[in-house]
Amino acid sequence: MLNASWIQPSYKLSRVCPLFKKDFSVNKQVDSAVLYITARGVYEATLNSQRIGDFIMAPGWTAYHKRLQVQAYDVTSLLKKDNTLTLHLAEGWFWRLKKRQPKAIIAELRIKYADGTSESIGTDKSWRVAKSNLRFCHLYNGIKYDASYIPSFRYSAVIAKDNSQDLLIPQQGETVKEQERLTVKEIITTPKGETVLDFGQNLTGYLEFTVKAKKGDKVSFSFAEILDKDGNFYNKNYRKAKALYKYTCKDGLQTYKPNLTFYGFRYVRIDSYPADIESQNFTAIVVHSEMKRTGYIESSDPALNQLFNNIIWGQKGNFLDIPTDCPQRDERLGWTGDAQVFIRTASYNYDVLKFFKKWLNDMKAEQEENGAVPDFVPSIYPHKHRVSTAWSDAIAICPWQCYLTYGDTEILESIFESVCKWAQYIANKTTKPNLWTGGDHYADWLELGGKYGAFKGPTRDDIVASAYYANTVNLIVKMGKVLGKDVSGYQELHKNIRSAFIAEYKDDFQTQTEHIMALQFELTDNPQAVADSLAELIHRQGDMLQTGFVGTPYILHVLSKYGYSELAYTLLLRKEYPSWLYPISKGATTIWEHWDGIKPNGDIWPAAMNSYNHYAYGAVGDWMYGVIAGINTVEEAPGFKRVHFAPTPDERIDWFKAEIDTAFGKVSSRWWHENGRVHYELITPTDATAIIDGKAYELSPGKHIF
Repeated sequence: MLNASWIQPSYKLSRVCPLFKKDFSVNKQVDSAVLYITARGVYEATLNSQRIGDFIMAPGWTAYHKRLQVQAYDVTSLLKKDNTLTLHLAEGWFWRLKKRQPKAIIAELRIKYADGTSESIGTDKSWRVAKSNLRFCHLYNGIKYDASYIPSFRYSAVIAKDNSQDLLIPQQGETVKEQERLTVKEIITTPKGETVLDFGQNLTGYLEFTVKAKKGDKVSFSFAEILDKDGNFYNKNYRKAKALYKYTCKDGLQTYKPNLTFYGFRYVRIDSYPADIESQNFTAIVVHSEMKRTGYIESSDPALNQLFNNIIWGQKGNFLDIPTDCPQRDERLGWTGDAQVFIRTASYNYDVLKFFKKWLNDMKAEQEENGAVPDFVPSIYPHKHRVSTAWSDAIAICPWQCYLTYGDTEILESIFESVCKWAQYIANKTTKPNLWTGGDHYADWLELGGKYGAFKGPTRDDIVASAYYANTVNLIVKMGKVLGKDVSGYQELHKNIRSAFIAEYKDDFQTQTEHIMALQFELTDNPQAVADSLAELIHRQGDMLQTGFVGTPYILHVLSKYGYSELAYTLLLRKEYPSWLYPISKGATTIWEHWDGIKPNGDIWPAAMNSYNHYAYGAVGDWMYGVIAGINTVEEAPGFKRVHFAPTPDERIDWFKAEIDTAFGKVSSRWWHENGRVHYELITPTDATAIIDGKAYELSPGKHIF
């Protein structure tokens, strides 16, 4: 933006959001007009009172100290003879970056005229500034908006102290948009006498309301994901996130919605409202990154259908420009561990290639020179983050899964050297050669079997770390072969890691997750014996899982692979705590952070860390696609250039269907029980193989019935 500068208000910045304005005239016929804009913060732009674009929370969240996206909007149709361009600025994610500059904005409107001439209108000292109606706007603490206030553009703009454009890049990620509008399902009067709106679905977004009021009347709302066991409003799990929504009315009928912050909620408590409460006056607006829906699952089991619906809503609620852990409390960070365990499910549910390419570029930008990868990206504490197995390994796992799902080699080429640096970091930090020992790891986070309230269970950190080390090196080998690189040294390293792991642990595994690590990453010479031991352990523990964030995504896969599909189904279909279906019995509409976020007696997990929209355990979706329906990619022909079907029915489900829209067309698998037999219908747009009742078939494109 050659003709634009970073600008700020001439007054000292405060909680009140600034509104920048530029008046200009157009006296010739316009051929095209494009606005280029970004902010240190988040912005909303209008031209002649019309919102420019539909990107909510623009410019999104990147590694701000390294990268800042610029958006381009075609505004040709909005231009008139006399024009007013306004830019509204709030902090958004930018406030989280330590050692940041004050929030600022930069924009340039480039106009091409029909006579071949052009004009550029950029942000500079000629812009006027007002303190806006948005008296307070914060990512965690919500908004205060005064509709009765009349902004006065009595301030001038000043050039920001840091006026560099070196970090500016074109828009890379998907834009965030308003996606759905939900109506009130029920108006509740709680035992405490409070009025609460129930939208019937835990979601990420904001509330729109309409009211006829007098100037100065107050409207105020509070947000929550659940009601407590007595039916009262509960949001202590938001921790320090105040999630305010305070509105001062002007005279007359008015409608308002915030769009420079967002909330995570199902329930809205009406704290003040100067009119009768009628459901049609309230709408929940769902906000998430623009992603094409590609995957669908349906079955004869209503609880399984609800589980899959919860997985979808968990993804929608947490894929807001970055893959966050949760959307409601004072966190909302791009945790790498959550993303890597869920990415296969995510990539089947939606087309997330562009979404992850942008996020992985931020991961590369955040990686330190010694190869360390942060536990969440973007990092708000550069060079002071925690480095952990299974979390930092997202730098290898996420691009590889994108390659398998979409066949995209560019993502591998872009990340390969960074993955190698990560593997070298491990080699430099371990206390034992060819393993990863020592370090401060999350390991099998929230694993059961330990002391109540503890965040880690009995699984040994070094087993998880060494297993993931082996996996990362193995992925380097696979990536290198795709890219035509010499990876013989990494092949030897993987062989050495495997040998060291077997020698160190001798198949003496104590927990479900320790068994799972050895099986999933092929770190045993006796896989069937280890699988038998795992199954026996599960039986001894009451046919229930004891795994956390790392063991859970793989437990059903390893059981199925080694002849325990029936046990895998038993775990999936279990309705008592702990299980995937237990939260549904408590009314869950998204995936919970804890297996017992609400306990069987109705008590609530400690508020210090208890999210009800936390998608990690939704990773079971890839087992539903890949084993129940049996839809799988082929590593040698990625992106569904070839399909491998291996459906696995169970008598406890009458019928099951899954489909995925791929670049080549729809892949579908359906099976059902009828007259004592299992019937299969497989649809493939490309050549495929199928394993049906242990027999192999070669399939041509089309529909096949067995």
